[in-house]
Formats: sequence, C-alpha cells, structure tokens
Amino acid sequence: MKKIILALALLASSMFANTITVAVAANVSYAINELVAEFNKTNPDTKVQVTLGSSGKFTAQIESGAPFDVFMSADMKFPKALFEKGLATTEPALYAQGSLAMLSSKELDFSKGINLVTDINSAKIAVANPKTAPYGTAAVEAMKNANVLDKVESKFVYAESISQAVTYATTAADVGFIAKSSLYDEKMSQYKENVNWISVDPSLYTAIDQGIVVLKNTKEEASAKAFYDFILGEKAKEIFIKFGYLVKWVN
Repeated sequence: MKKIILALALLASSMFANTITVAVAANVSYAINELVAEFNKTNPDTKVQVTLGSSGKFTAQIESGAPFDVFMSADMKFPKALFEKGLATTEPALYAQGSLAMLSSKELDFSKGINLVTDINSAKIAVANPKTAPYGTAAVEAMKNANVLDKVESKFVYAESISQAVTYATTAADVGFIAKSSLYDEKMSQYKENVNWISVDPSLYTAIDQGIVVLKNTKEEASAKAFYDFILGEKAKEIFIKFGYLVKWVN
C-alpha cells in the first residue's frame, strides 16, 4: 500500500517535470495562451510560466539577472543586445512580424488615415512608451513620416506597454496606436474595421520584426530550447497568422 501511495505521489510530482519562465512582449499576450497549449501537446512535462511586459523593461531586468529562460521580444534590437553581451545562448531569431493599427471606442472618420489624429479637437492619443516598447517606437516613426508628429505630440498619453495602450485607446484616450494582433482577440470583436479601427500604412514605419532568444541564466536549457524551436516551427506560425501577424515560412 505504501508503495502505491509513493508511486502516486511521484506521478503527481512529475506531471510537470520542469518549469520554464518566458518573458513575453505584451503584444503577444493575445496569442500566448494558444501557443503554450499547442506546445504542451508535444511537451506535456514542461510547465510554461508566462510574464508579460514591455521589451525594454524585460531587457533591463535580464541584464540585472532576472531568472527568465526565454525572451520573446517585440523587436530584434533588444534580444540582439542581450546576445552581444553574452546573456543569450541563441542568436535572435525572427518568429513573427507585427503590424500597427489605430483604435478608438468612438466612431471616427478613419478614411483620413493617420491624419485623423490632427482633426480631433483636444484629442488624447494613446501611445506605448517608445523608450521601452517597440510598437511605441513604430507609432512615433509613423506619425513623424506622415508629418503630423509635431502637431500632436503634446496630446500623447503614454502607456507602459502596448497592451496598456489598448486599454487607454478605449478608455482614457480618444484614439490610440496599438498592435493589430490585439484586434483578433474575441473581446475586441465589438470594434469594427473602418469604424473603430484601421491598419496604419506600413510604409510609414520600419517593419516590426520580433525576435526570440534562449537566455544564459536558464537552468532548464533543454526545455527552453524546445520552446524556442516550437515558436519558430510551423504550428506556432499558424497561430501567429491567426492573430494577424506576418511570418516567414522556411522551405
């Protein structure tokens, strides 16, 4: 009897043989649960613990020794910097390419495109902090290239991450620049294209290439590498496409 109890206890403790902690850029928050669920179909013994936030803040935390195993950034710059400092064991690999959108809870004249931001009286414009959030950098670049930045910069309401920019865009601000991926979440179905949101002209900003690395501090290197490989694989690409990302297929 004691042997049976011991065997059951060992079985329960081994349901998750190991745990990896993944620092995930906020724009991926809408897809990450489905990605983890798909990963666990082939890696049932690995628990994936997700922490969401801005890529810049994650980079600073990793440089200070934060115990993350994998970093999914919203750009290539931050993971490249970590790799060059010897804090990542894999070179940054592109897992998806993101897109910008403009969102409002109000019905606005989105036919004006990005120029809409200059037409709203006393507007508040939600933008993710460009110092730490790559999507914020892209939003500022788009407005600069559209020659509207100087006219509206004083109206910015800065969000700490791109997911917070979504909240601000639908509450505290009149319009906001967000990750297009957020619009594929079921909770966002009430917002209609050309009524509440539009895609930002991609020619106005540098392509948002998003990179992943395995971090040097990992104590679960095999599991971390397995998750890294999964994110770069075909099953993950199908999920990213479902959430509005662009991906590169490898033949």
